[in-house]
Amino acid sequence: MALDHYVTLGRSGLRVSPLCLGAMTFGEDLGWGSSVEESQQIMDRFIAAGGNFIDTANFYTKGHSEKIIGDHIGHDPAKRDRLVIATKFSGNLYPGDPNGGGSGRKSVIKACEHSLRRLQTDYIDLYWLHNWDVNTPIDETMAALEDLVRSGKVRYVGVSDTPAWKVAQANVMAQFRGWSPFIGLQIEYSLLERSVEQELVPMAQELGLGITPWSPLKSGVLSGKYTRSSANGAKAGRSAFMGTFLNEKTYTLVDELEVIAKAHDSTVARVALAWVRTRPGVSSTIIGARRLSQLEDNLKSLDLTLTAAELAHLDALTKPVFGFPQNMQPIFPAIHNGGTMVNGVYGPLSPFVLEKTDKPY
Repeated sequence: MALDHYVTLGRSGLRVSPLCLGAMTFGEDLGWGSSVEESQQIMDRFIAAGGNFIDTANFYTKGHSEKIIGDHIGHDPAKRDRLVIATKFSGNLYPGDPNGGGSGRKSVIKACEHSLRRLQTDYIDLYWLHNWDVNTPIDETMAALEDLVRSGKVRYVGVSDTPAWKVAQANVMAQFRGWSPFIGLQIEYSLLERSVEQELVPMAQELGLGITPWSPLKSGVLSGKYTRSSANGAKAGRSAFMGTFLNEKTYTLVDELEVIAKAHDSTVARVALAWVRTRPGVSSTIIGARRLSQLEDNLKSLDLTLTAAELAHLDALTKPVFGFPQNMQPIFPAIHNGGTMVNGVYGPLSPFVLEKTDKPY
């Protein structure tokens, strides 16, 4: 697959590249990240390779990430128009202002206007609710976003890191009121983070939201740099992101990724990215690169096609165990397959023996 093999994001007409350039590392304001010059080089390389989807947020590197993007492409209308620029709101850049963050109408509109100025653009292609604001009614947030769409300042809206039931509530409400629904769902998703498969992924598929995974390499844990022998050399600054993931289970997974990578003359990171790309509902995977060399390696993941056996192996190796109600699914499988009860057992996988009958259930 090529980077310019564009796909529509969810149930919309917005065409995006299969990899999205995450700009959280643009700027060194927090003591780490890419310099302005290297951030510009990363953008240029991504765009030259065919990428058109760039994702940031209003508070990444204290707003500098948006400004770096705006300074680089704001003066070039032709380049701006062919790009899909996405940014998020909810983060508070104004300490002391009770309405400086969150998802209330005053905050949403203010955040959008400030992002437009930093991005040096008249419109935002995709405006994400960064995180659910439990203190604001979702209808107020959706109404404010609809006003931004109708004003032309925003083209589409999406949602990130929010419970499935709240996203469903928002989109059903939007449908009945004729408002713009969320078309994208941004969630953490990787071989080491699959809890989203219980509720969020099925919800996105049912409602037509295109999934854009973030941290597909689990903050670098699946980059290939951390093995049993090298993990002790992990930088202190990265350990906060890695948490307890540098453990035996992870090392076993990395070992298997290395085997697959060698079979394809590839890298661990590319294999992990290729796996995420094949997951149901995934439209575009967000890749973050602090260095141009990291971007180059990530882009090559599009050249890698894993076999069905390799995908099945990785799936089985990291498959999560879910509780209620998913654990009830195997009990009556024939209910979902239109089957009938035979010799008192309904479906080949049912652990229960019901009253014997030869009649359809």
